[in-house]
Amino acid sequence: MNRAHLDKQPHEVALMFDDVAARYDLTNDVLSLGQARRWRNDVVRAVAPQRGEKILDLAAGTGTSSEPFADLGADVVAGDISQGMLAQGRRRRPDIDFRYADATDLPFDDDTFDAVTISFGLRNIADTKKALTEMLRVTKPCGRLVICEFSTPTFAPFRVVYLEYLMRALPAVARTVSSNPDAYVYLAESIRDWPDQEALARRLTAAGWNNAKFRNLSGGIVALHHAVKPAENA
Repeated sequence: MNRAHLDKQPHEVALMFDDVAARYDLTNDVLSLGQARRWRNDVVRAVAPQRGEKILDLAAGTGTSSEPFADLGADVVAGDISQGMLAQGRRRRPDIDFRYADATDLPFDDDTFDAVTISFGLRNIADTKKALTEMLRVTKPCGRLVICEFSTPTFAPFRVVYLEYLMRALPAVARTVSSNPDAYVYLAESIRDWPDQEALARRLTAAGWNNAKFRNLSGGIVALHHAVKPAENA
């Protein structure tokens, strides 16, 4: 594996996503074979937002993942490190609060949010443990965390086919629909290098979250992780 693709600093990741912002949502729909929308719906159901709740949606990009929370009456903050993504989002949904937010140094007070969620962004953060502890810090006691991330297919023969698609077909398709195909080479390698479902659940527990559990989507191509912040007197 070419580790140089994966050892990117936050500003390098931000610039990479700036380059793909304009066609990011279209590219994701094409590369996921239409599954991205279904996965976003699964995230909304897992977060189960209530009207008036404060929700932090990290790695929100252009806000596609944040829109359902706002539409259901939650007070959502869409956070991202890509100014290009944030600019696109503000144009699309001026009613949503888009903020620059580095997941390893969140610009929010302790115990601010009822729920924190991040979809397809955790693996792009160099210091995963620090990000998970920052998410814990800004979540209210007994608040919830929902992570949607690429994972490890559970059926071994399919896993081989999936990895072949990632490393060969995904960059080729990206060249036809994306403004920065090289970004998708990085993304493919980051998916291949990411820990499996059980390993990520252990990371959540190590970072201080309670009741870490997961549910596989699309045969384990994606996993939905859920955890809860301990009560203040726990």
